[in-house]
Amino acid sequence: MREQISRRRMLGIGGALGLVAAGGLTSAAALSRRPAMTGAELRSAVPLPPAYQVPLPIPWVLSGAERYELVQREVTAELLPGVPTRLWTYDGTFPGPTIESRRGRAITVAHRNELPVPTVAHLHGGRTPAASDGYPTDLVLPAGWGHRGHGMHDPRAVTSELTREYTYPLDQRPTLLWYHDHRMDFTAPAIWRGLAGMHIVRDDVEESLGLPSGARELPLLIADRAFAADGSLAYPSIDPALTATPGVQDPYIAGVLGDVVLVNGAPWPVHVVDAVRYRLRILNASNARHYDLEAVLDDGRRLDLVQIGADQGLLHTPVTHRNLPIAPAERYDVILDFGQAPVGSRVRIVNRLGSGRTRDVMAFDVVRKAADLSRVPEVLSDDLPRWQRSEAVRVRDFAFGAGRMGHGHGWLIGGRPFAPDRTDVTARLGDVEIWRLVADVHHPIHVHLVGFRVLSRGGRDPLPHDAGLKDTVSLRPGESAEIITRFDGYRGRYLFHCHNAEHEDMGMMANFEIT
Repeated sequence: MREQISRRRMLGIGGALGLVAAGGLTSAAALSRRPAMTGAELRSAVPLPPAYQVPLPIPWVLSGAERYELVQREVTAELLPGVPTRLWTYDGTFPGPTIESRRGRAITVAHRNELPVPTVAHLHGGRTPAASDGYPTDLVLPAGWGHRGHGMHDPRAVTSELTREYTYPLDQRPTLLWYHDHRMDFTAPAIWRGLAGMHIVRDDVEESLGLPSGARELPLLIADRAFAADGSLAYPSIDPALTATPGVQDPYIAGVLGDVVLVNGAPWPVHVVDAVRYRLRILNASNARHYDLEAVLDDGRRLDLVQIGADQGLLHTPVTHRNLPIAPAERYDVILDFGQAPVGSRVRIVNRLGSGRTRDVMAFDVVRKAADLSRVPEVLSDDLPRWQRSEAVRVRDFAFGAGRMGHGHGWLIGGRPFAPDRTDVTARLGDVEIWRLVADVHHPIHVHLVGFRVLSRGGRDPLPHDAGLKDTVSLRPGESAEIITRFDGYRGRYLFHCHNAEHEDMGMMANFEIT
């Protein structure tokens, strides 16, 4: 999977990866018995509320401390009005509390596991030492778990009983991160049941820019779900207890989609706004659903979505979109100017990839004029890395596709399913590398520890939404992409994987070791 740079290999990117993609599409179609697609949709068995009636919740915030304690516990809450639903939560809420921290000020988060299964906490997008990155076999065991099976053999696993402390140096650009469960083989159902929350890193430089802030800065965690007849969250696990056999039932092995779109845990919510600029911190926390977002007035007119940031912080300059595709685990920092909408109007955020109820996401009711002292500077940030192709010490090729694993089908990287006791890539601390990725179907590829830049797609220029520093890149069916990064920060064992959570659980992860 690795090789040294050569000019011939660089020039052959489009053609060579295209051939790999063509082969992958055949195996993926055979796997799912249908054309290549992201997944299959579950249908709720309870009446669903009308859109735009439930107010948008704002997750409560933890800030100002050096240490936090979060309890992972099961609660009953109402996501759908009047319908009780059992959830797995961080501190009793879905999403979990939003942690706000300052750049360069280390914090410790102690997680206490009061759930019936082991868990692992991962800060997605964090520049984190390996011991606190949330490796899938570094389990936090519930009380009484004893020596029951922990999944695949991993001699390097470090398990903890009941509580584990994670230390985050936060020596990184200000941005929206998120934390979620990352347990070996069972990440997807754990996130689906509620183990997800947001984490915002701030600094003085960003705060001096004059961007919308306070009540005009909205963190938005978007996640689709489906509900069973008893109000519980429907999910097609082979083992609903999540203790023995991983994976999902055959129709859903390409990914699980729900028919209810939740924003901050509320179905198709509505939020009242002034006729001014707002900053939307958007996270796609869905297991497998992709969105293509646009802001639409009732008369059909679309408002600009002005992107100011990506997964790993502010762009150099703003990028204006009419619609914005967002894959699982991606984040976009967007300015939406409601001053362009008449007072009394409604602005709907819709999903161009959805149909029926999944076309709706949320709405904003513009209720009053107000003073707006915010601004969007022409230059947002000058600290983006400027890695050049000439700096790369090697190029690596990775194919993401369906295939055989064990006695069934799974999702593979380079033809191999994940093995925690195998090192797939070794990189030296400080090295710059180019990775060339190719997909059979939709695969959002996430690299732990580092941010990267997208150099190309299919041998051509990146797309407008690829701007900035990212940690997750969305590959479309048959698509190739090049990314460039420097492996700095910390030595140790880390992961790269597909963030379609069902694909991840069914083998689409790999290890890289920084030495």
